[in-house]
Amino acid sequence: MLNYQLGLDFALEQDKKDTLALYRNLFHIPKDTFGNDCIYMTGNSLGLQPKQTKSYVNQELEDWATLGVEGHFNAKNPWLNYHESLGEHMAKVVGAKPVEVVVMNTLTANLHFMMVSFYKPTKTRYKILIEADAFPSDKYAVESQLRHHGFNDKEGLVLWKARKGEELANYRDLEAVLETQGNNIALILIGAVNYYTGQYFDLKRITQLGHKHGCIVGFDCAHGAGNVSLNLHDSGADFAAWCTYKYLNSGPGSIAGCFVHERHAYTKNLNRFTGWWSHNKKTRFKMRDEFDQLPGAEGWQLSNPPILAMAAIRASLDIFNEVGMEKLTEKSKKLTGYFEFLLKQLDEDIIRIITPKNPDERGCQLSIAVNNADKSLHNKLTEAGVISDWREPNVIRCAPVPLYNSFQDVYYLVERLKNILSE
Repeated sequence: MLNYQLGLDFALEQDKKDTLALYRNLFHIPKDTFGNDCIYMTGNSLGLQPKQTKSYVNQELEDWATLGVEGHFNAKNPWLNYHESLGEHMAKVVGAKPVEVVVMNTLTANLHFMMVSFYKPTKTRYKILIEADAFPSDKYAVESQLRHHGFNDKEGLVLWKARKGEELANYRDLEAVLETQGNNIALILIGAVNYYTGQYFDLKRITQLGHKHGCIVGFDCAHGAGNVSLNLHDSGADFAAWCTYKYLNSGPGSIAGCFVHERHAYTKNLNRFTGWWSHNKKTRFKMRDEFDQLPGAEGWQLSNPPILAMAAIRASLDIFNEVGMEKLTEKSKKLTGYFEFLLKQLDEDIIRIITPKNPDERGCQLSIAVNNADKSLHNKLTEAGVISDWREPNVIRCAPVPLYNSFQDVYYLVERLKNILSE
């Protein structure tokens, strides 16, 4: 752990020592009105564009222009198997085996596809447990699954709530809920890193607890993939899904990822929606053959992959593959620890960090509650060249991303926040 110090000199010295500092140059950094780099702290909402993204996408556009349909086989990166290398790189990012990961669809669509297979309600075991402050899309998705199966979406939804006066969820409360309602809960679906508080849950602990009570366990890893060491395989989770446009820098609304544990890889009788891209690759183009299920996560694909979107995520995954999650999380803890240190120098009567203090229980995001603040505070930060994220009623979310944020970024962020608060 670094011995943090006040003053700009400390930040500059840490940036000189940072072995990942040069990776910042691989990304486009938005400019402020004076032409200077913005302090970009919203990689938890939309990651920055790698400079190589344009050339990766242009390569596919060029191959499409010159080869037409033959690009499936003769493009520089043949389209037919394009998604396979992405799966291998993505598996390293989320701590899984290649057979367990596929890049496809979008996040909420993937959650629905997973629930088609893994949410198997009965008359007595049909409820779905989520954290009370889950990302709204997750709540909407599970409510619609309850309705689809003929259940009341309010009575069938079980919420893991934080205690009164607290923001963070407590595992003892989860244990208590499962002790009393476990026999009625068919599925546990938790956001691996809570979008609002930044709390990184213990996936293995939750999975073991859920399995103990006979529940299927899945995770929404939107705020975890590329941010923390998810170790999905070792967690034992049945499934997980995530978007790639946040920490994985694939572009707005881009393609998503999906994990299915290998113990389900060869289970062909799992209920699922199918399409021709989940059919045996060797006979896929014979067209008239009966359906033959692909093993592993690939067996949940429906359609041929969108190559232009995949080119964008490939550009980012190549950087992740070069750096590795171990180095990224090591820098992340130092950078966010420095951010926390500087924030603690501010008036505690005005701001309060609601993200866990333990670095192992959070990623790079810190959520800052500002007393008596409204969105005008966020607007002033934006005018000062800080791109952050506002969440009602009074929370600013900031995420110093280790691939492109610096200690100097963090220093100036806190200085500008301090000046605005003192006005």
